[in-house]
Amino acid sequence: MARQTITRSQLSEAVYQEVGLSRNESAELLESILSKISETLANEESVKISSFGSFSVRRKGQRIGRNPKTGEEVPILPRKVLVFRPSQVLKARISDATIDIPDLDEND
Repeated sequence: MARQTITRSQLSEAVYQEVGLSRNESAELLESILSKISETLANEESVKISSFGSFSVRRKGQRIGRNPKTGEEVPILPRKVLVFRPSQVLKARISDATIDIPDLDEND
């Protein structure tokens, strides 16, 4: 099964098709939304999109890791990571979209 990635231009085109704005207005709207989400996360605030999920920034403290080749202990510096938590609605949609595997006949 080949995986596909949706791009900004595809999202913009979808807005154009669904909302009826011009292509330029659709692109500007999408960029505005993505910019606001990025700005909010950069300020370490959460972004919640109803029926989709929430994005938040979590701080991870310093810890000791190991180089897998040498086994040498290496300090991993504190950092911030982006966390996405899908909503129950999104989880249900994804689990309903799984491919049905036909039952195997026990007599075969």
